[in-house]
Amino acid sequence: MAGTTGNWRQSPALARWAPLAVFALALLGQWPLLANPGYFSHDELQWAAFAGSDGPIRWSSWTAIGAFQYRPLTFNLWLWLSRQLFAQPQAFHLVLVAWGAGNAALLCALARRLGVATAPAIVAALVFALGPFAAYVHGWVGTIGDLAWLSCALLAGLVATRWPRAIVAATAAAAFTALGLLAKEAAAAIPLLLAVAWWFDGRKRHWAAATLAAGAVLAVYLALRIGVLLHAPREGAQYALSAAHVPLRWVEYQLFALLPNVFEAFTMLARGIGSRIVVAGLLWLALLAALWRGSPRVAAIFLLGGIAALAPVLPLGSSWNHYGYGFAAITAMAVAAAWPRAPRWGRGVIALCALLCLWHGANVMRMMRHVGQVQAVFSPALADAVAAHAAQAPGDVPLRLRPAPDADAWIFARLTHEIPSYRGVAIGKRVQLVAADAPADAVIAADGRIEPL
Repeated sequence: MAGTTGNWRQSPALARWAPLAVFALALLGQWPLLANPGYFSHDELQWAAFAGSDGPIRWSSWTAIGAFQYRPLTFNLWLWLSRQLFAQPQAFHLVLVAWGAGNAALLCALARRLGVATAPAIVAALVFALGPFAAYVHGWVGTIGDLAWLSCALLAGLVATRWPRAIVAATAAAAFTALGLLAKEAAAAIPLLLAVAWWFDGRKRHWAAATLAAGAVLAVYLALRIGVLLHAPREGAQYALSAAHVPLRWVEYQLFALLPNVFEAFTMLARGIGSRIVVAGLLWLALLAALWRGSPRVAAIFLLGGIAALAPVLPLGSSWNHYGYGFAAITAMAVAAAWPRAPRWGRGVIALCALLCLWHGANVMRMMRHVGQVQAVFSPALADAVAAHAAQAPGDVPLRLRPAPDADAWIFARLTHEIPSYRGVAIGKRVQLVAADAPADAVIAADGRIEPL
């Protein structure tokens, strides 16, 4: 993408300190996530139970390549962090938010090395860090793998641009691809992203070497794992693979950031294609036209880079915010590259899309904070209620809980899903959520309190 800076004047001091400025501003902008007193979903509670509070940790195996989710780097880091930090949610969130801010800083640095002007690179990195895809990833402990694989992709790109020698770029690309694949299967996108860089950055030898090295690592990984990935039993329709899913998934990821009132991507079409979807689609087309007018080459990077980042998840049965994390990074960088050459109306479209992304990200952060506040009340209350119920009822009779009419039932469905224990109290199947008209032992208030009937 060299040569996209146009006639913009570059401030040497701003250019030098741009990544650090992005890190600090991204950290500050995610204050709602940093101050979150609780957790978002069942997996955070599950892994805390797996990690325990004393005794040896039962680490995830590094050799279990036959497991459907083979992510030993992610799982072992998660276990260790849960043992150390689960009792202090804000400290746990600080680790993830700082990691996410670091990814934004890496994105800014990579954009600068690829020729993007300093100011657009800074703004794009912040829009990425504070947008809806990243807000979800940085606020949910269950997305450590997404943070890790994107870090690996960005570092592979930075090494290739900092030391443009074939052997150095190839070695770094191979190492970071291997690390990324040990974190999450989505790292299969790294060779594809390197191929996009090779094609659009002059087809230089070091990019070719990096692409081939990363591709070789991926080929070995797939040779060992392809049967498991395609045919192993899996939980949930979201993991069902089909080529027929690809077009719809692609559309959902393109439009999601432009729909600020949609919390999770898989719900955006739940009520069909209404006016809001049509408006978002027209705005996306206007954005693409603005990029094309500024630079057809950058518009192609926006499309092909986005497809490369999404390639491992497009065949899945549903779209999720965290699956679009890498997509949000590459498309933000492409839009920044187009800014200096975009026409005035095109800059207006780009600015409007950026504002919608920031608004959407703020809404996602607010919801993540709300769920955390509810969890901080509900989970301790649930442990107390289950312990009290077990002392009074036969062991096989679960505690029946009914969400109040003004409570968000989906929150409590997640916070009670297959939780082995909480603070030493066994949960498991000892609790059951029931419908509003079913007999119950207690009611869950909107703020997470459990009120006996």
